[in-house]
Amino acid sequence: MKFDKGIWTVNIKKSGGYLMLVLLLIFLLSVSFATSLPSAPIIAYNSNTTYTSGIVNRSTDAKGTITTIVMTASQQDYKWKAYVGNVSGTLALADVNGKAVYDWNSGTPVGKVFVSRFSSISWTNIACVNQASIDTEETGISMSLSAKDNLNNTFNATNHQGFNVGVVPINGCRSTATYLNGTSQTMGPAAAFQEVLLRDTTTSNLVYAGLINSSTSGYNNQKYDFQMIVGENESASTPTPYFFWVELG
Repeated sequence: MKFDKGIWTVNIKKSGGYLMLVLLLIFLLSVSFATSLPSAPIIAYNSNTTYTSGIVNRSTDAKGTITTIVMTASQQDYKWKAYVGNVSGTLALADVNGKAVYDWNSGTPVGKVFVSRFSSISWTNIACVNQASIDTEETGISMSLSAKDNLNNTFNATNHQGFNVGVVPINGCRSTATYLNGTSQTMGPAAAFQEVLLRDTTTSNLVYAGLINSSTSGYNNQKYDFQMIVGENESASTPTPYFFWVELG
């Protein structure tokens, strides 16, 4: 995983179960096997950095004058953090020990990356987020319900590309799209790097879903398969932990 100006870069490789998705890390550290529903990848952490402002500016003005100035500033938003990266893997027909009788190279990755503060998600009970779940999540990370940069105001579209989580169809959920080459996109089904808010209906726990766009120029014009932003508690002394899952296909 690489972190660049507040952005985590993640290299993820994926596995499955009865028709299993085999997770193979770039560095081949290990292999994980799970069911055909979204499963947890193994993540390689590369590096991290964050944005810092420039030197302090000053003005030297003559005595007895009135100076009118216009100031423009870019400030790092500590209510959020981002993950970007690449996904690859194979489909395999394997047993509980990960021994495949046959497998298929998936080629160009297609699917979703899921991120949540909660380690256990009932994927058969997944649905669009509702306002109650958004309010609960904002409270959980101490994000003001009235903040301009909160979940409500960030995920303010519903016209995302339709997709399935397992066999559950997902349409019309709260969504947004992250930037391309530092520029915002017009949100819609054709936008790259769409991100959708879901919830586990058994617990109302919130899940971020990022749609994979294989080898697409991302926020810094480098090629990624996914880009996602997730909420953070800006007043906490330690970072908020998140859990990851991938579903290919």
